[in-house]
Amino acid sequence: MKKPNILVSNDDGIEAPGLVNLVSELKKFANVFVSAPYRQQSAVGHSITIFYPIRAHEHYINGEFFGMAVDGTPADAVKIGVLNFYKEVKFDLVVSGINHGSNTAINIIYSGTVSAATEGTILGIPSMAISLNTFEKADFLEPSAMAASLIKDIWENHQLITSKKILLNINIPNVRTEEIKGVIVTKQGKSYWEDSFEVRSDPNGRDYYWLTGKMEILDESEEYDIAAVRKNYISITPLHYDLTDYEVYKEIKNLKFKI
Repeated sequence: MKKPNILVSNDDGIEAPGLVNLVSELKKFANVFVSAPYRQQSAVGHSITIFYPIRAHEHYINGEFFGMAVDGTPADAVKIGVLNFYKEVKFDLVVSGINHGSNTAINIIYSGTVSAATEGTILGIPSMAISLNTFEKADFLEPSAMAASLIKDIWENHQLITSKKILLNINIPNVRTEEIKGVIVTKQGKSYWEDSFEVRSDPNGRDYYWLTGKMEILDESEEYDIAAVRKNYISITPLHYDLTDYEVYKEIKNLKFKI
């Protein structure tokens, strides 16, 4: 089987250990190309840059070319990577991550990691977003090996996914490899953030606001991403960017409206 051409991006920035370690593992079986944001871009969603120029530069690690660093969003990085930087390459996969922090339940809506993968799917390339379920300091060596092994298995043994240009959201528990119970396909959870803002004052006495909150856990069944990861399963959630609520559509499509 031929080596796949994989574009790797993220939302934590091109020097994030999750991306650097994942690239190292993917290179063991794939041709890897990197186009990632230059700076931290978490929670920017699927924003793209249209009113300002996008600047980029070649990024080197230990004196070797690593990839293109983009002063833009995750979606920008994937779009310009496919259409410009590596336009001569026929990409087989887009992989976004490994994100530092889970992207389950409502987090998916805000996620730059997921949006980078979504952009890959929009461009006609099967794509995956990968996240590690912790916001604490993490060692990405084992998660990167697990993620690369899973991607290799998908590429070699699950052509249904790659041929249909499917978008997968993958979340990995922050535990040792031997503690992982397995890999299961899940649905997006219903859990959400109970948001609030802390009001603080700067040295000049002016108020500013800092978003905070806590996650309200509504999902206990392993059929949902957030519950599966909490029970030490790697969760794989197929996503799509069609936001139509089809049940409501059927209910209201024949209503008569006045203006």
